[in-house]
Amino acid sequence: MHNYQLLTASGLHFNDAHEALVHIGETLVQAGICRESYPAALRAREAAYPTGIALDGHCIAIPHCDASHALRPALYLIRPRQPVPFAQADDDIQIGAELIIALVVTHPQEQLNLLRTLFGQLQQPDVIDSLLTVPDAGLATCLRQRLFAPAT
Repeated sequence: MHNYQLLTASGLHFNDAHEALVHIGETLVQAGICRESYPAALRAREAAYPTGIALDGHCIAIPHCDASHALRPALYLIRPRQPVPFAQADDDIQIGAELIIALVVTHPQEQLNLLRTLFGQLQQPDVIDSLLTVPDAGLATCLRQRLFAPAT
């Protein structure tokens, strides 16, 4: 999992999940990480299977879609200026995502492994706190250290 390209952004403003997903799709296609089919597939996947997750004291979203739209594996972490409304994965309510972590994998099994790793680490409140508070220049390093560290 350490071969993932890491992209980060802070302070972006999105009125809703759709705007965030459009930005993610355009950014990852322009970066050469995803195929032209990725933005539409990402939005369709989110509409059918929402990815907003309420954790202990924080809310996140982990948008992703089928590996066939990826050219190479990546994670794109966005710390929006304010929480972005995403539909919650296991409910019909909207939550305010403080972190958006877009997953791009090239093999379906990688997606399951990465999701397990993310959930294991993100259930530790100090991991999310560190990702929310680290200075912008250290965000990619913090993401790599905190999310790919062994779970305690």
